[in-house]
Parts: sequence; structure tokens; C-alpha cells
Amino acid sequence: MASTETGAAAEAAESTAGPAADASPDPAAKAAPAATEEAPTAAKPDGSGDLAGLEAGLDALDTSVTDRQPWLRTLVSKAVPPVVAVALVLGLWQLAYHFELKDHYLLPSPVDVARSLQDKWLEGTLLDYVWTSVSRGALGFLASVAIGTPLGLLVARVKPVRAAIGPILSGLQSLPSVAWVPAAIIWFGLSDATIYAVVLLGAVPSIANGLVAGVDQISPLYLRAGRTIGARGLTGVRHVLLPAALPGYLAGLKQGWAFSWRSLMAAELIVNAADLGTGLGQLLEQGRELQDMSWVLSAILLILIVGIGIELLIFAPIERRVLRSRGLLVKS
Repeated sequence: MASTETGAAAEAAESTAGPAADASPDPAAKAAPAATEEAPTAAKPDGSGDLAGLEAGLDALDTSVTDRQPWLRTLVSKAVPPVVAVALVLGLWQLAYHFELKDHYLLPSPVDVARSLQDKWLEGTLLDYVWTSVSRGALGFLASVAIGTPLGLLVARVKPVRAAIGPILSGLQSLPSVAWVPAAIIWFGLSDATIYAVVLLGAVPSIANGLVAGVDQISPLYLRAGRTIGARGLTGVRHVLLPAALPGYLAGLKQGWAFSWRSLMAAELIVNAADLGTGLGQLLEQGRELQDMSWVLSAILLILIVGIGIELLIFAPIERRVLRSRGLLVKS
């Protein structure tokens, strides 16, 4: 009888406490279930939730979303700085002419130089001068690539050859190209062979050293992976070594072209014969012989324009494409 009354009292107490608990104004009591439900996704006992969040954050940092800029804005950002620089140089040049820092026959104005270029253009000989030098430079550069590439691979991969020839290549690269002109004249006389010999001796060391530097920067993991899949010998060179060394090799090619162009101008200045044709170097020497500074500055300007044009039109796009394909250059 007593137990029956006790059970009834307990049921009455539970029925009274239930609505009271549900009606509790404490917000913590309501927030507790939500916190309990979100807790597994925020942090798990084994730490995998924190690791997943860290990986997601790193992926977000690595992912760069870039929008292509309008062509007009790109053109302005690329063209305006060099135009401003050229305008500044021309302005300073005109001021020097105006205040006669040198006599006018020694320092002509930009207008006088432009008039000299116009005269050569009207004579129909200007493009011939440019083409003679560009064709010589291109042919000498291609021959330098054909010689410097296998030489660079040999020096980079064969240690005895590197120990024997490596310092010589570095010394030849630092030797001014004009120093080879007297020896080349004695060897080959006043001929095209003299000009091409000077170009080769100036460009080949730069191309070979650039390739050696590119090979030295290859991760050994790539080479081991290539050997594992059977890329050995010439196959490994073609499919593993050269592609991996391409950025350094491309830098060597750019420097090789610069040395080719400079060596060519040095050779054309000295090797001057009627049957050789007239390049920009010979044009510059003719202006010196005639004491015509407008002529001299016109030739210098043409040499500068051709060198910059080759760099911007050929090497710069190739370099951007190679670097962008390897994730080393981000589009902006």
C-alpha cells in the first residue's frame, strides 16, 4: 500500500517537473543541443576535422581567380611607361641641343636624326642595311645554338669534361667579342667567315653556360623518375632533361642572342669590304668616316631598335609562355 502511494507521488512529481523544465527561460539550455550537433563537424577527437579545415584553407590560398583585363587597359599598362621614357629622353636630348652642351655638328637634334633616317628611307637602302645585319645575326645565332646546345649538355652531364672545359667557357663568355676580330681577320681575311666566326665565339659560351645552369637546377627526383620509366640516353635528354632545364636554357638563348648581336656589330665595324654588303655596323662606320653625327646616331638608333624588337617580338612571348606553363608566372 505504501509502495503504491510512493509510485503515484513520483509520477506526479515527474509530470509537474516536465512542463517546468520545458518552460525554463535559460537560453543555455536551448543552445546546448545545437552546440552538441555542431561539435562533430568543428572538431573530431582524432583531429581530422581540423586537418580538413587546414587543407581547405591552403587550397583557397593556392587557387587564384583572375579576370582577363580589357585589351585597352592592358595596352595602356604596357605601352604608356616606355612611351613616357622615350619622351623623357627625347626631351632631355632636345634641351641639350637647345642649350648647346655640344656644338650642333657634334650633337644634332632629334629632328636632324629623324631627317637622316628619312633620307635613307627615301633612297631605298634603309631596309637593305637592316636585313643584311638581321640575316647575319640570325644565321650566326642558329649556328651558335646548334653548337652550344650539345656542348652545354656534354659539360653539364660529364664531370671530367666539366672540370676541363667549364672554366674555359666562363672565361670565353667574359671575353669581349671585339677581341676576336683581329685574329679572325688574320685567319679568314675580310670575308663573311670572319664575321660569323666572331659571332660564334661570342654566342656559343653564353648558350652552353645557360644550358649548364638550367641542368644544374633540375631536381634529382625528375631524373630518377625518367630513368625509372626508361627515359635514358637521347630519349631522356629529349623528354626529361631539356624540358626540365628549359627556363635556364631559354635564359641562355636570350643572352646568346644579345652576344650574337653585339659581336656582329663589332665585326661589321671593323670588317668593311665592298663585296660584303653593308650592314648596320658598316653604316655606322661610314657615318664616322664622313664625320656626320646625324648619320652615326641614326645607325645607333637602328641597332637599338632591332635589338629591342627581337627581344620583345620573339624571346619575351616564348619566355612568358614557358614560365606560365610551369606556374612561375601568374596572369594579372
